[in-house]
Amino acid sequence: LNALSGADVLVENKLFATLDPTTRRVQLPSGREVLFSDTVGFIQKLPTQLVAAFRATLEEIAEADVILHVLDVTHQHVELQSETVVDTLSDLDVLDRPVVMALNKIDKVVDNDMVPRWLNEFPDAVPISAKEQDGLDQLLEQVEKELRADLLYLTVQVPYNRGDLAALFYEYGLVVESSHAGEGTVIEGYLPRRWLERFRAYLI
Repeated sequence: LNALSGADVLVENKLFATLDPTTRRVQLPSGREVLFSDTVGFIQKLPTQLVAAFRATLEEIAEADVILHVLDVTHQHVELQSETVVDTLSDLDVLDRPVVMALNKIDKVVDNDMVPRWLNEFPDAVPISAKEQDGLDQLLEQVEKELRADLLYLTVQVPYNRGDLAALFYEYGLVVESSHAGEGTVIEGYLPRRWLERFRAYLI
């Protein structure tokens, strides 16, 4: 997050160094601005008494249009860590979101076969070094690609008594044009695929 946004968020190599999600504005290659939220790290086999508190810190993931999965490819248990992330995302019921994988710390890789192995399994993953600022442009390009691919172009007529849906379109979509008709507000624009069912009855 610091490398992408120029932020100065605390970075420490220990559990619970940060317990609150941190959000920063980042400009994509096209000039479009998006918000990146850094969650608390996912932890394998979390003690039962901490599960509820831990889950509460991850609520913002439910609002994400794209999930950025950052792996420390130098860690001796990187495969297990990756599985823990996927398991946690499954528990949160957000595996329907596009995922961009960043293979971080490539400047520290000793095993020359490590990165090619990951790229063989995840061809769209992006090797980066946050510390050295390497690969970050490519990472943002991949994020933007996934955002574009997940957008649907819709025209809907939202009844006037469903102002909540109109507000949702404005909050999570990209409105190209809107107007008022006899039965409701006509909105034309791009909307993330996950919201389609909420608007299906109002498609025109």
